[in-house]
Amino acid sequence: MKTILTLAASLLATAAVAQPIPKDADSGPVQASASAGAGPFKAVVSAAHPLASEAGLSILRQGGTAADAAIATMLALTVVEPQSSGIGGGGFIVYQPARGKLGTIDGREKAPGVASPGQFLVADGKPMPFMKAATGGRSVGVPGNIALAAEAHRKWGKLPWAKLFEPAIRLAEGFPISPTMARFIAFGQDSLKQAGPEGRALYFDQNGAPLPAGMVFRNEKLAATLRSIAAGGPDAFYKGEIAAGIVKTVSTADANPTAMTMADLAAYKAEVREPVCGTYRTYKICGMGPPSSGGVGVLAMLKQLERFDMKGLGKDNVVSWHLFGESQRLAYADREKWIGDPGFVAVPTKGLADPAYIAARSALISADARLAKAEAGMPAGAPVARVNAADNEVAGTTNFAVADGQGNITTWTSTVEKTFGSGLVSNGFVLNNELTDFNFAPQDQGKLTANAVAPGKRPRSAMSPTIVYDAKGTPILAIGAAGGPTIIAQVAKAIMGVLDWGLPVEEAIALPQLIAIGDRFAVEKGTFLEQMIPAFTAMGHKPVATALPLKLNGVQRVAGGWRGGADARGEGRPAGY
Repeated sequence: MKTILTLAASLLATAAVAQPIPKDADSGPVQASASAGAGPFKAVVSAAHPLASEAGLSILRQGGTAADAAIATMLALTVVEPQSSGIGGGGFIVYQPARGKLGTIDGREKAPGVASPGQFLVADGKPMPFMKAATGGRSVGVPGNIALAAEAHRKWGKLPWAKLFEPAIRLAEGFPISPTMARFIAFGQDSLKQAGPEGRALYFDQNGAPLPAGMVFRNEKLAATLRSIAAGGPDAFYKGEIAAGIVKTVSTADANPTAMTMADLAAYKAEVREPVCGTYRTYKICGMGPPSSGGVGVLAMLKQLERFDMKGLGKDNVVSWHLFGESQRLAYADREKWIGDPGFVAVPTKGLADPAYIAARSALISADARLAKAEAGMPAGAPVARVNAADNEVAGTTNFAVADGQGNITTWTSTVEKTFGSGLVSNGFVLNNELTDFNFAPQDQGKLTANAVAPGKRPRSAMSPTIVYDAKGTPILAIGAAGGPTIIAQVAKAIMGVLDWGLPVEEAIALPQLIAIGDRFAVEKGTFLEQMIPAFTAMGHKPVATALPLKLNGVQRVAGGWRGGADARGEGRPAGY
């Protein structure tokens, strides 16, 4: 069975991007304030860069809601973590207001009108090499984050729209490049240099060398862009000079120029979606519906383990991790076959989340041996015929979570896809390469896959912003991750760490990671999981120890308020008061 890329192409090849950050990498000039401890706090923001956490916190201090702070955090990350996310990309938000119904908004990028199922095929009908396809104009989807932010502000915001832009504008006027950002500029320089002139001018010096850590980075074009959107609202992004700049950049790119139009941008709308919710033991788990595969994926990975005593087994037991790996294999198999944009294909979301279906999938898992072949099931509502759809999603992305002092809580996963997205920069911000999340080979056995490219379609995503509730219905955890297809398993692992093993959020995030997709079985190198390789092998797995693309952020309700957790593998820090 075709699997999500292969570990060689999706996990092992991204290991260079995702190698754990050296312990001294975050001790440079970018530091959060003294308030950025773990908690408990009245209100807290956890983001993948300390300056972004501080940006969100500044909005909370002014009386803003979790939605206001999340928008400010997203905008700040556009400036300080451009390699991962920003207004040139898209995302998903899961939001629980203090009073009222849980809401989810889909700001996933859309394919322009010129897109076609075969756009990532070469003349002989074979798929293009990934980096060739991802660099330049062909891979760019219409960005969704500004429309997502506007809809979130309309529904849940309190402070004026323009106020939310102030922290990011100040950062764009100058901030010191962190060691992590410098490392990613160097890593992503091939795309940045090949794609277009603005990226080359922004991230390299006069001699063409990547900008170094510690240098004060000023992005005047981005500051001007943010001021325009702050004053003019989302129309300033989708219908004016900024939109014209995006169209020009994509259509005149040095690599793969493509005819995106002003009409493509003007037509973009963020979609309010129904959340995917289910139970795990005494808890309720809620996440995003399709085109995200995160909601059903996280739920399946957890609930398939419900019949096992994960608490009794404990986090140091090889059986616990074997069971988790088997649950992943089944969930990822369903993801490959059934998930796509529900506006274009029938997606059996209710069937995939049905407890009876998940129980039947769980029955395939043995506590002492590997399932020979992990295949997709047949959930209720599934089309009779559907082919597998292997994935091209790669490591990248960012997540941030916020709890305010008013009782609102949110988690938002945002992305430009791979490092620096398409490599194109327009109006000071990086443009995504999200269209490479579609299937390069649009057909299998003569039929279109669920995730084939089509005009106006949103590509399938692994992004998994998730909120967990206790038995009384009180939200107790908001979490999400970055790292391509590993995202779903990262989120499920962290939730298991909190709920089953009683860990505080930062310790659950820090647990080592295991990724099992199809016949691949990868454990995080240098952790106690690597010592379990002989036992995994005896169970029938073929384990490989490798660096993995990992980065989580979350907030957790504790006695006295909220606790923030950020992944120690990166430079993120929570900030609260």
